[in-house]
Amino acid sequence: MDYKDTLLMPKTKFPMRGNLPNKEPERQKKWEENRIYEKGQERTKGRPLFILHDGPPYANGDLHIGHALNKILKDFITRYRSMSGYHAPYVPGWDTHGLPVETALTKKKKVDRKKMSIAEFRQKCAEYAMGQLDNQREQFKKFGVRGDWDNPYITLTKDYEAAQIKVFGEMAKKGYIYRGLKPVYWSPSSESALAEAEIEYHDKRSPSIYVAFDVTDGKGVLDGDEKIIIWTTTPWTIPANLGIALHPELEYAVVKVNGEKYVIAHELLETMTEELEWENPEVIKTFKGEEADKVVAKHPFYDRDSLVMLGEHVTTDAGTGCVHTAPGHGEDDFYMSREYGIEPLSPVNYQGYFTNEAPGLEGEFYDKANKTITEKLEETGALLKLSFITHSYPHDWRTKKPTIFRATSQWFASIKDFRENILEEINRINWYPAWGETRLYNMVRDREDWCISRQRTWGVPIPVFYAEDGTPIINNETVEHVSKLFAEHGSNVWFEREAKDLLPEGFASEHSPNGKFTKETDIMDVWFDSGSSHEAVLMGREDHKRPADVYLEGSDQYRGWFNSSISTAVAVTGRAPYETIVSHGFTLDGNGRKMSKSLGNVMDPLKIQKQLGIDILRLWVSSVDYQADVRISQEILKQISEVYRKIRNTIRFMLGNLADFNPETDALPEAEMGEVDRYMLHRLQGLTKDVRNSYDVYEYSPIYSRIHNFCTIDLSSFYLDFAKDILYIEPADSHNRRSIQTAYYEIVTTLVKLLTPIIPHTTDEMWEYIPHVQEESVQLTDIPEPRNITGFDQLDDKWDHFMNIRDDVLKALEEAREDKVIGKSLEAKITIVPKDNKTKEVLKGIDDVHQLFIVSEADITDNASDVNEYHYVDVHVEKHPGEKCARCWTASETVGSDHDHPDLCSRCAGIVGEHYSA
Repeated sequence: MDYKDTLLMPKTKFPMRGNLPNKEPERQKKWEENRIYEKGQERTKGRPLFILHDGPPYANGDLHIGHALNKILKDFITRYRSMSGYHAPYVPGWDTHGLPVETALTKKKKVDRKKMSIAEFRQKCAEYAMGQLDNQREQFKKFGVRGDWDNPYITLTKDYEAAQIKVFGEMAKKGYIYRGLKPVYWSPSSESALAEAEIEYHDKRSPSIYVAFDVTDGKGVLDGDEKIIIWTTTPWTIPANLGIALHPELEYAVVKVNGEKYVIAHELLETMTEELEWENPEVIKTFKGEEADKVVAKHPFYDRDSLVMLGEHVTTDAGTGCVHTAPGHGEDDFYMSREYGIEPLSPVNYQGYFTNEAPGLEGEFYDKANKTITEKLEETGALLKLSFITHSYPHDWRTKKPTIFRATSQWFASIKDFRENILEEINRINWYPAWGETRLYNMVRDREDWCISRQRTWGVPIPVFYAEDGTPIINNETVEHVSKLFAEHGSNVWFEREAKDLLPEGFASEHSPNGKFTKETDIMDVWFDSGSSHEAVLMGREDHKRPADVYLEGSDQYRGWFNSSISTAVAVTGRAPYETIVSHGFTLDGNGRKMSKSLGNVMDPLKIQKQLGIDILRLWVSSVDYQADVRISQEILKQISEVYRKIRNTIRFMLGNLADFNPETDALPEAEMGEVDRYMLHRLQGLTKDVRNSYDVYEYSPIYSRIHNFCTIDLSSFYLDFAKDILYIEPADSHNRRSIQTAYYEIVTTLVKLLTPIIPHTTDEMWEYIPHVQEESVQLTDIPEPRNITGFDQLDDKWDHFMNIRDDVLKALEEAREDKVIGKSLEAKITIVPKDNKTKEVLKGIDDVHQLFIVSEADITDNASDVNEYHYVDVHVEKHPGEKCARCWTASETVGSDHDHPDLCSRCAGIVGEHYSA
């Protein structure tokens, strides 16, 4: 007889290798054909609603690893919630307006916008954006992200634009929308105003100049022959200079050097002496800033006055304590000058070129004019020093080119009018990570007004009309009418019709006696578009609600979508549009560097799918502390693949040992199961509790670690290892074997469910190989709640202590192996001397303790010689004197005692004789 045939070896068709790159697309196709997402939504209907509201990615270009991190994290959340008691629909969205689409159309597609009407060009923009959206949608699906992909929300659709106009109208009705002249961030490269959210900082090399302004009227404080020194890194703003700011509380000094008298902040004398290389400067007078109010100086090369004004914004951190003031190019300058009745001067046009308001500089680009202006200053003797510095400077986040401050007439949302409400809401919200609260709070606290107008074509028009005398018309009647027009025709109607045809029928205005009207040509900031999604989506969809439970985006969205969403929502409803904010960091290469094509360190998520499989990328997402910046490289993914293989093969082993198990007929009642099996179920409940808790607070790396450790330490190194001696050797329906299988079945089904939000392709495959499961897909099940295991209130401490003892025994066996006393552990006979009563009771209270240690014999005794000392026990290891059983491979002195089966131990001979002899 071949004794191998009498062993119950594992049998499963579940493959060892995942072959993910080939299988995942097939599985995704199957999900789509079988409508798994829709079935999941149907299954959970009627449960409490959980809404993760998708921040819309920009519809342009292929997806990168940052997109993958973002969307996979969102998928973790919605999958988990739908498996833990909630109805969690997921509606993806897209941001489709804005400059990049215009640029791509003119540069990539070579569209000549001058040869078509605005409406025609906008139609081309819409077609391009929708094409990009379709491309990205297919790529997102490849990430295994589940959602209502056929019905996304899109910021260019009629219903969305109509809802956005309603938000604008509601803010206007409350008096939050106004038109005003003030300096705003202006991008010459985009030819448009920008909001703070569209600014990013990069290093820029700029000229650094010290300039002397001659005093012409000292107002009794100065003699009139002094020169006030200013410092600036933007010489191009000197033509717009209308004043000099001093701090009212600072002490200023008149310093005599080489026959000249200069005015600077007294405390900066030492710095300025070094900077301007003064020799023997003499302070001949000091005065307080407030005493010099309205002193008059002369512009260094134009025939006009430069008024001394008092401003709290003046500091002595850099410069001279006397601040060059150009109200047309600086916010502090603008507000201070307004107090003095000085109108702003901004002699730079929308493209960044000087106008005729700057004589001698007309037509010159502002940045190039720095050289011309410094030469003019040198000619007039006003330039005291020229050098160059590299400093952090605001850039247009789209074009990556420098911005300027430029006073223009724009539309603003007055954030300061409801800022306190926003701050109260920020305090109420849940933040992951916690520092997100401080970050957004500080941004809002310091925010005055939001410039919402853009001088572009592709976007939602600002629904404002102008009367004959230029008075803006913005009221409930006009806004509601425009909203209805947009709902019916889309926003292109604004550019296709005349102003009179866009107004309600019979509309009259006292400011337009002849019935003539014009319309606003600016569009809204795209952040107003996406920031209105709480109205368009959360209130516009039947299965949604406002506020959403969670918004999750990259940390750059504190200044972006998180900010614009709470601003518009609080303005309209008084409430934040979200209960929880979760933010993630940026993706870096393995060395912590930013990814760039020039460095060759870009990781393409779709290439990763083709090489390793998207479940490997998803497992990587679960492994990182995503709330900070995260690293990814081939080496890191290789390590993740090893963990994946460990998890997969652990499940495979258990599946193999469940081939002959039917939970309906073979499962044992919990109370009748072996203690060690109940202990493993108890450990499983702890794992389930920890994993659910981590999912609840959006922490995934602890899930990754706990499940990996459970598979590696609890299962592979312990439970699965010693159980082979029972599963393979015992009769099929033996009590011990069925007890282990009962535990295995629950462990497998629970692990597969716990892992489903993270690696759904793999768990869906695993589910197909679990015998006797009812559901079509694991995605249509719930993650179990942790429960108490029968009798484990008393047994928990016992088995935890046993695991500590086991560590000592394993050390003893390893040392015996190194000393060549034994080879495999089944060759060993061990003698164990407990060091205390608790250890003794634990060991005496376990049947067949040798099986748990995977040795052939284990004696527990009070005394033994030649032992090695460990923490809980002393252990003597020797080679077992018996022969090796040909069936179970244990060494036993009973081998040869059965004449029918002389190669077997008495245990195996009995089993074979009873079950296989016939």
